[in-house]
Parts: sequence; C-alpha cells; structure tokens
Amino acid sequence: MKVLVVGNGGREHAIVWKLKQNKNIDEIFCAAGNAGIGQDATLVPIKPMEIDKLVEFAKENKIDLTVVGMDDPLVAGIVDAFSDAGLRVFGPKKNAAIIEGSKAFSKDLMKKYNIPTAKYETFSDYEEALKYLENQEMPIVVKADGLALGKGVLICNTLEEAKDAVNEIMVDKKFGESGSKVVIEEFLQGPEVSILSFCDGKTVVPMVSAQDHKRAYDNDEGLNTGGMGTFSPSVFYTEEMNKVCMETIFKPTVEAMAKEGRPFVGILYFGLMYTKDGMKVIEYNARFGDPETQVILPRLKTDLLDIFNACIDGTLDKMNIEWYDNAAVCVVLASGGYPLSYEKGFEITGLSDINEENTIVFHAGTVLKDGKFVTNGGRVLGVTGIGKDIEEAIENAYTSAKIINFDKKHFRNDIGRKKYL
Repeated sequence: MKVLVVGNGGREHAIVWKLKQNKNIDEIFCAAGNAGIGQDATLVPIKPMEIDKLVEFAKENKIDLTVVGMDDPLVAGIVDAFSDAGLRVFGPKKNAAIIEGSKAFSKDLMKKYNIPTAKYETFSDYEEALKYLENQEMPIVVKADGLALGKGVLICNTLEEAKDAVNEIMVDKKFGESGSKVVIEEFLQGPEVSILSFCDGKTVVPMVSAQDHKRAYDNDEGLNTGGMGTFSPSVFYTEEMNKVCMETIFKPTVEAMAKEGRPFVGILYFGLMYTKDGMKVIEYNARFGDPETQVILPRLKTDLLDIFNACIDGTLDKMNIEWYDNAAVCVVLASGGYPLSYEKGFEITGLSDINEENTIVFHAGTVLKDGKFVTNGGRVLGVTGIGKDIEEAIENAYTSAKIINFDKKHFRNDIGRKKYL
C-alpha cells in the first residue's frame, strides 16, 4: 500500500511517523516534507498548494490514500480535487474546511446552533469596525477572518491598540486577503485546552486532551506564535468536562455541519476555554493542530490508518479507539527572532545523542545540506518527551532539548508547567 502525506512541518512528520508503524504500508511519500520527514518517507518536490500536480502524482504513482495535513490546501479544495479524480483522500471537503477558513462562518454557525462561544460582531467595512470599538469594553479580541498561520488573533488591552489592530488587518493587510473581514469579539478569561477529534460526517470521537503555549516567551509573554510547545493530557480537563463538551459542543458542531450540507470528514480541532460561564469555543481548525499532534499521536494505541479509513467509510461508530495511559510534552526549538525575522542555515548538532526510548524529535523547519541537518524555518524542531506522567515527560523533553544545538536556538523553559484550577 502507498500513502501520500501533504505538508511540510512537525505535524506532518508526526503523521508520517505514526503511519510508518503500520506494516501494511509499503511506502510513504510526503509533499514537500522536510529533512526529518525525508528519513521516514520519500520526499516529493511538489508544494502543498500545487493541487493539480499532486493529483497527477497520486494517479501516476498509484497512491492508495492521501492524507492532507495543512490548512491552506484543505480550504482551497484539495479533497474535492482528489475525490473528483477518483482518488481516496482523508480530510474535509472545501465546503466543510470553511469552518477554519472563515472565522465569520464559524462564529455564525455557533450562534445559529447555540454552541457556546464569545460574543462577537463581524465587519467588512473599516469605519464601521472602528465605530463599533468605541462602545466596547477592553480588553477585546480582533481576528482576521481567514487563515493567518495562527498569528491573526490580536488581544488588545486599550481602545488605541484595538484600532491599530483593525488598521493592521484591514488597511495594511498584514495577513493579506485574510483580513478582508475582521471578527471583533469579547475577551474571555480562563485556561485553554485543545481537543482534536476524528469525524466521519456524523460521528465525532474526541482524542486525548492537550494544552498549547502560543506566546514566544516564558510566562506567556511576547508575541503569539504558531505554538512553542504542548503537553498531553491537560492538567484541568476532566472526564466530566469531556461529557459536557460532547453534548454542548462536539456533537452539536458535527450535527450543525451536516444540517448545513457540509458534512465534516477528517480531523476537527476544538480550541476551548474554561470560563466562569463554562466551556466555550475559541476556534475551530479543520486538521491536526501543530504542535498538538506531536504529543497526541505518540499516545495513540490504535492504528492511525485504520481510523482514517473508518472516517472515510463512515464507520467510525464501530471503532474502539484506545490510548496509552501516559503523558507527552513537546518543546519547540525555534530560530532566534521567531515569530518575526530570523536567520536560517545553521547546522543542527546533537540529534544522534537523543535517548530514543523516551524522546521523539519531529522536524519542522529543516533541510539537508552536505549531509547535515540545518535550520530552515522559524520553528525548527519539536522535541517530544514521553513519560508515565507530565513531570517525567517534561524531564525527558528538556534533557533532549538541551542536547540539541544550533546557533541562535530559542525555546521556552516552562512548557507543561501551567497549573490550573
């Protein structure tokens, strides 16, 4: 059996790593991948947004299943293109991926179906957005409507900051066409948790919980990033909370998408916040989260390919998905200066000295140069430690994170140390 994974980052490396454990898969390809993925799969020099070329590659190479890791091609309709060509593919179609592709759509969906979320208004007119801000309490959250690499959410403490945020998004086009509309919503407070789920259009099965660290520096300071690290399980998300979320958020969302004629097949990511008024949805993603995937898939006992097939075939309700009773912590090693400007091309050392019994290193921004791994992005590596509990996983992750080196290496020192409730 041949599998193609579409994407370049640490999330895709984790997907490839997990699929490689299935003995029925003869070969895994990845487009376009990175240097680390190249150790586990055959790299294909086609960019994830070159959808026609990917369809042609899958046809010519008789690919049995394509797994789409990234948001951009999903929102652009890659699943539709593969399906129309008679190719088997895992992921939501374009009309379902809009749940991530448009924040305005997802907020309107939640309002229509009474799914708990922050109060909000949507604007496509710059002056109207500024006028609305005049009468709002601060802090407030300003979001670019479309995809923005996880950076299009701005938390504003003053009216001046909020107006500047609207200007950056709508006038300066800091996030390109993603900022044609803005969503302005109330600022909620409380601990956040990421619940990824498998979906087949009618059944939703939540995965184990994870918590992300978005800010660049310790103690949640600095700019928002694509994620500086994660841990699983969450320290506060209980089984009772999961039951409540299943009835008020998870099932209602999947049922709402089906009622709208947009059945969701793939990975539906729920970004949740536990507020004084209970659990609320902060955001949806239409794919595996990055770097949440790097702590969730190492804890998955059931074969990943079997789950993908059940989702595609609509038989997820017949599966018993099992998890290891352990913990995982991922520390992201980033280039100094990330998420703003940073240098590339530094040699990475220490990778061969890692204890592979308790640590997995997932590559994100790396390339091979003269037989050596070198940095090639903002987030370079995700160092995932496994342990019997969070404390042991933290110890294993940081032991390895300190062994690996490259010039201007930056990482947070407090991943997994959040204590809530």
